[in-house]
Amino acid sequence: MTTLICDCNQTMPLDPRSLGAVLNENLTLHSTLCRREAGAFLAAVKSGEELVVACTQEKRLFSELAEQATSNAPSTATYAPIRFVNIRETGGWSRDAAQASPKIAALLAAAHLPDPEPVATVTYKSAGRLLIIGKLGEAERAAELLCDELDITLFTQGAGDLGAMQERRYPVLGGQIQSLTGWLGAFELKWLRNNPIDLDLCTRCNACLVACPEDAIGLDYQVDLNACDAQRACVKACQVAGAIDFNRVPDSASDHFDLVLDLRAAPAFTQHALPQGYLRWDGVDAKPLMTLRGLVGEFEKPKFFVYKQKLCAHSRNEKTGCSACIDVCSASAISSEKSRQQIKVNPNLCVGCGTCTTVCPTGALTYAYPRASDQGVKLKTMLGTYTRSGGKNAALLLHSQQGGTRLLGDLGRAAQLDRDTHGVPARVIPLALWHTSSLGLEVWLTAIAYGAAQVWVLMTDEEAPQYAEALRSQMAVAQAILTGLGYTGEHFRVLHARDARDLADLDRELQAAPAQGVGRAASFAVQADKRATLELVLDHLIAQAPLKPEVIALPATGSPLGTLKLNKDACTLCLSCINACPASALQDNAESPQLKFIEKNCVQCGLCVSTCPEKALTLVQQLNLSPLRKEAVVINAMQPYACVRCSKPFGTLKAIEAMLGKLSGHSMFQGAALERLKMCGDCRVIDIYSAQNETKITDI
Repeated sequence: MTTLICDCNQTMPLDPRSLGAVLNENLTLHSTLCRREAGAFLAAVKSGEELVVACTQEKRLFSELAEQATSNAPSTATYAPIRFVNIRETGGWSRDAAQASPKIAALLAAAHLPDPEPVATVTYKSAGRLLIIGKLGEAERAAELLCDELDITLFTQGAGDLGAMQERRYPVLGGQIQSLTGWLGAFELKWLRNNPIDLDLCTRCNACLVACPEDAIGLDYQVDLNACDAQRACVKACQVAGAIDFNRVPDSASDHFDLVLDLRAAPAFTQHALPQGYLRWDGVDAKPLMTLRGLVGEFEKPKFFVYKQKLCAHSRNEKTGCSACIDVCSASAISSEKSRQQIKVNPNLCVGCGTCTTVCPTGALTYAYPRASDQGVKLKTMLGTYTRSGGKNAALLLHSQQGGTRLLGDLGRAAQLDRDTHGVPARVIPLALWHTSSLGLEVWLTAIAYGAAQVWVLMTDEEAPQYAEALRSQMAVAQAILTGLGYTGEHFRVLHARDARDLADLDRELQAAPAQGVGRAASFAVQADKRATLELVLDHLIAQAPLKPEVIALPATGSPLGTLKLNKDACTLCLSCINACPASALQDNAESPQLKFIEKNCVQCGLCVSTCPEKALTLVQQLNLSPLRKEAVVINAMQPYACVRCSKPFGTLKAIEAMLGKLSGHSMFQGAALERLKMCGDCRVIDIYSAQNETKITDI
């Protein structure tokens, strides 16, 4: 793979020798690669090798040059894709750019990694059938701007200031909207046709408007029933067309659309992430209209998640446990299927934020674009390269590919123009993600284990408010673990910046002092299984820890780690909790009445707590450093109850005595019937059939 670096007209202090040594490549330093030295770029393209260009500003120019070179080449020639990486705004233009060589090497090394394997895709098909909802005049105005590309239907919500055009150019629906559901290519509108005027029969002759003494009919040709005084002059005026009938029974109707443009003040969807294909327009900004024009055809997006129902702790036996993913989803893409002991994720509504995978304690939901293992390889490569290049106290800055990248670009430019702005510090390594909340506690801690001193997440107004809350909750757990282990300083932080107004604050926050990291970087790989990765990273952090207490208390919210507190006086060893546990943290003993607990497996979902009929269990959020955490520990044991007839044990003494106490006053369990409760299942049947005073079905 060939790497091209450029110091952008000598505005960055780049050392090609040290960078080349880390990358095992002889690098040539360019100063005007996008201008006078463009020939070097073309020569690299024609070599056929994979190419990394350390410039994103001129990505379009380089791509066009490569395309021209490809079109002029022989048909047998093949060219590898080009990867672009930003080393200028992310470090080359900062005040400590002279010390940024390890970071730049890390960014280039990450760009050399192969692309992740493809993931499954979700397909949308749109024929361009657009529904516009709003005041009829404004809706027709929007339709005029889109009608050359889209098949338009209007749903009137009143005449508005403009009113309808006299010429009927578009189908118009009216009535009361009952629901609007769906996504790009599959919206369904349900409404109630409850207006006296049938818009399909209406000729827009305006006779009803002239005849109506209350002005209850507007230029949307619908009757305002609140203003109507029931004089019915409009009915007489419309005798020939027969479009007005106040005795018409309201009926339900439905239709399907590919796209929706909503002009109302109150939207049809209230979630933060709106369904794809649903847009709103304020009558001014042309961006929604331009977007709609491009939403005709067949489209694909990645299927961002993988769901494993067997690991899911959402529900068991009609009891609800964990609902973290449902609560945090900003797209309303996740719903409960409690009867099937699972959740349901709608891939068409999912926008790929990955927050559900971050808050999932079991790993039942995992992020697939890219996979956690792919992100782990990138983290290991970046932090390892940074350390080998002489870098210390790396701070990993996770940011979005859109808003976050733009903010860091603005900060880098500000540092170049303003001597009072520091820019992205040399120790801060930015990593762009599809979404900032797609990585969680186990990957953040893995970054610390790989040698990072801190992990920061830069959020903008792109993200839903609940995402920041979810990340802070997870960070509180991660920080409690590191603090409890004796690692000093603040290791995790959510940074928030809206735009250029917050650049000064962002610049100051990025200069925070480093926290204490591990003495030796870990060598393990991030696993596909979330809990497996968590155990690997905990083992490494504990092994390197300055302190090793027996137990570390963790925050009550968001912790995937913890134990159970059992009230032995209340527990009857009915073992209902074992059947409810999705993680095999609770186990029994086939030989004797015992309840065992493996703390490592507990995900703190609470299903055992909600299932226990005696309310004997309580969740306790903690990290136990004892080796017993990984072993099955007996937390309750009881004397078995022996059958009074055959002496075979069939329950616990406490459970049988509790049952006898509760049923002793019941009319159905008196005398011999109460005595049978002390027998095992086999003896109970034998006793019933051998009793002389019992009426048998054969005697009837």
